[in-house]
Amino acid sequence: MPTTLDTTRRTRAAKNADTRDSETRSAVKDLFKLAQEKGVKLADLRFTDLLGTQQHVTLHIDQLEPVTFDRGVGFDGSSIRGFQAIHESDMLLMPDPETAFVDPMLDTPTLALTCNIADPITKAPYGRDARGVAQRAERFLKDSKVATHSLWGPEAEFFVFDSVRFDLRTEGSFYEIDAEEGIWNSGRNGSPNLAYRPRFKEGYFP
Repeated sequence: MPTTLDTTRRTRAAKNADTRDSETRSAVKDLFKLAQEKGVKLADLRFTDLLGTQQHVTLHIDQLEPVTFDRGVGFDGSSIRGFQAIHESDMLLMPDPETAFVDPMLDTPTLALTCNIADPITKAPYGRDARGVAQRAERFLKDSKVATHSLWGPEAEFFVFDSVRFDLRTEGSFYEIDAEEGIWNSGRNGSPNLAYRPRFKEGYFP
């Protein structure tokens, strides 16, 4: 038999769901208004794979409709590393309208949207979706009263090389990378060689 506490929790969950639905509808409306104002031509649906690489599916803006945010957009999960086997490859991208922005780096006006991943039959969140994992972790944090908010951010790292060579032949293979600032170039007779090169693992700070 349901307790008063159970009833209170269900009522609160229903109210929260209604609030989220209202916020989503408002965000979708604002999204299409933004697209019209900026002359957007494309919609880029983005998500992160299991290994942290950002993947994307690009649609013409006319293919993005209000119903898209309820139904999702199908994609082949077997093409993504660590996701699905070929016999169960159908997956759904569920765009989050609150993440919409016009990407300033692209020549063609493009609306970028971050997506969650869901099962196409049950619409349940996909267990290997990095964003979904973060959202569930945040909910657990709140429900367990550890904290009320959490902040998540990526750590972007990259390397700059002056030369990258590789080959794969019948009799052998190799790869070679080089950078002017690499410690291995400290003895180079350059013009000038100021011996400023950081030692191994010492180029992180400041």
